Amino acid sequence: MPSPSSATIEDVARLAEVSIATVSRAIHTPEKVATSTRQRVNQAIAITGYTTNAMARSLRMGRSNMILVLAPDIGDPNFSSILVGLENEARAHGYGVLIGHTQNDPERGLDYLKFLNSNQAAGLLLFTGHAPFGHQTMTERLPPTVGLFEPVFNGQISYVGVDDTAGARKAAEHLLSSGHRRIAFIGESRTRLGHQRRRRGFDLALDAARIPATDRLVLEGDGTIESGRLALEQIFMRGEAPTAFMCVNDATAIGVVNGLSARGYELPRDMSVIGFDDIPQATYVHPPLTTIRQPRSAIGRQAMALLLQSLDGPARPPEDILIMPDLVVRGSVTLPPRR
Repeated sequence: MPSPSSATIEDVARLAEVSIATVSRAIHTPEKVATSTRQRVNQAIAITGYTTNAMARSLRMGRSNMILVLAPDIGDPNFSSILVGLENEARAHGYGVLIGHTQNDPERGLDYLKFLNSNQAAGLLLFTGHAPFGHQTMTERLPPTVGLFEPVFNGQISYVGVDDTAGARKAAEHLLSSGHRRIAFIGESRTRLGHQRRRRGFDLALDAARIPATDRLVLEGDGTIESGRLALEQIFMRGEAPTAFMCVNDATAIGVVNGLSARGYELPRDMSVIGFDDIPQATYVHPPLTTIRQPRSAIGRQAMALLLQSLDGPARPPEDILIMPDLVVRGSVTLPPRR
């Protein structure tokens, strides 16, 4: 048996009793190989210790086979599921993934751009909602780039994500169909395009229901639990309590739920709350959160597929691929209380 360092693709093919071409397909496009064959190849790889030579492949192609993913917060509950989708798609086509955790620090973003300038990464996926700060001074243009989860603000960059406007409208319509007419929207933002699209969905639903602007409460929020709690305090300070809260995401909604509970309100008897994203924590708050579910794995797969098409084909104009989200009804929305 060859040692792991000397194992070749021929060794794998011989042990699995398949051709070299089949081994290559099983590694790079596993969906095109029968399950039983793929299992034999994987077992042979495990026995021989064979690893694909990424450097040699990169030299043959004249570019890296790695994709750089820039994310401001890898602890975001949405990140891991999207990462699974994009990594599976990358792996199916012979690419790997590098994760750059910027922590919203421009200097970190510049550091990661060095991977692109030194050809250690062939393409870029952005979770940040903006192009890397200072990229104009380091490169004349960005490599093939796709934004996902958070639309890129003021950037001519393709985007794959949920249809924020349609999803938010669906959430607002659910509150309206439950009888609510005085609804607060928490998550207004001047810089985050996703927040703006969700605000638009809220307005479209209330416009269609002929809810006057005077009965709409709109407060700013950065999408954190703390921003939900602070917005709630502002509302009570103004004496403008609504019967329902529509939150720009689940984290904001959890902040509102916690704040209402701390004030002695019983949900949803006294007030209703709806979120957006369907993060895992949405099922653990009390009551479980009614929300809009993002198809996170599908977003990851489609974003990676779009990027790989850009790498392998002619230049294409920026495009948006928007996936319709689903309403998930749990226990945080009911009829408004009688005043």
